[in-house]
Amino acid sequence: MANVEKTEFQTPPQGTSQRDVDAVVSPGLVAGEQDIETSLRPRSLKEFIGQPKVRDQLDLVLTGAKNRGLTPDHVLLSGPPGLGKTTLAMIIAHELGTSLRMTSGPALERAGDLAAMLSNLMEGDVLFIDEIHRMARPAEEMLYMAMEDFRIDVIVGKGPGATSIPLELAPFTLVGATTRSGMLTGPLRDRFGFTAQMEFYNTEDLTQVVARAAHIMGVEIAYDAAVEIASRSRGTPRIANRLLRRVRDYAEVHGDGRIDLGAAQHALVVFDVDEQGLDRLDRAVLSALIKGHGGGPVGVTTLAVAIGEEPATVEEVCEPYLVRAGMIARTGRGRVATAAAWHHLGLTPPEGTLGLH
Repeated sequence: MANVEKTEFQTPPQGTSQRDVDAVVSPGLVAGEQDIETSLRPRSLKEFIGQPKVRDQLDLVLTGAKNRGLTPDHVLLSGPPGLGKTTLAMIIAHELGTSLRMTSGPALERAGDLAAMLSNLMEGDVLFIDEIHRMARPAEEMLYMAMEDFRIDVIVGKGPGATSIPLELAPFTLVGATTRSGMLTGPLRDRFGFTAQMEFYNTEDLTQVVARAAHIMGVEIAYDAAVEIASRSRGTPRIANRLLRRVRDYAEVHGDGRIDLGAAQHALVVFDVDEQGLDRLDRAVLSALIKGHGGGPVGVTTLAVAIGEEPATVEEVCEPYLVRAGMIARTGRGRVATAAAWHHLGLTPPEGTLGLH
């Protein structure tokens, strides 16, 4: 990975001209398309934008452990997708100067899968398990002893002749990531020494994320264009980086490659992302709820059938942001559209609609 200098991108001071603002971000290091995802990831806590509480707390945990010459406590990172949990795991390994081993919960179907991975860890290594709440129960139970005592029991043979062989492990740090912390069992959650809850980003932090990514990609971007992309990114850096790449494509095809406010707005229209970050699927859900069922209440299965998607897609992809944006309310009888949802579709909400003042 190339060593990328951090881009400082703050709100311009009063009296700054637009020309000066436009020059804040200039073409920088050009990364290959195949390496772009890797290049956009910050490599240290100082480069990591946003999540100030998590950053400060994690810095204390890592610095304290390094000062004592010990392996840091196990770390649990929870929060919605795209907020930087995997990136933080990479940063932890980089800050400690150790290797990072990566796997995912669904991949650990048997205890033997986990035993093979744990036995290959060197002292101080960081083991990252994404979606840790989806681990198979036998693997999870083996992980308890590994996390506490750095030891596992390997069963050799079957039936009455089976023998348990203790296997000592090198001290390691487990970093678990989950989008559903409520699905973690109590015994597993209690074995993490530090738990961090990742929050959605505000527009100011996301603007810095967009600016930094544009610098790495070698794209010149105006400040107001970066703000426009950030404001439509649903508080998620992963979405911000994805939208930036699409806007870059538009600017290169229909312009000189420089991203100004007009290019950003036109590109986001082409890719069906509106002013509040809603895409085609989000608007289809609102339209089915309001135009098809009078604003609800409607069950999630009915909504899914109406738009031709699976219920899990509606529940896990669309609903979290629509609820957070105040456009849908979950009730005991089903999903209900709020006044904000009616207004977003250019419709007048009827009397008694949630949020109508």
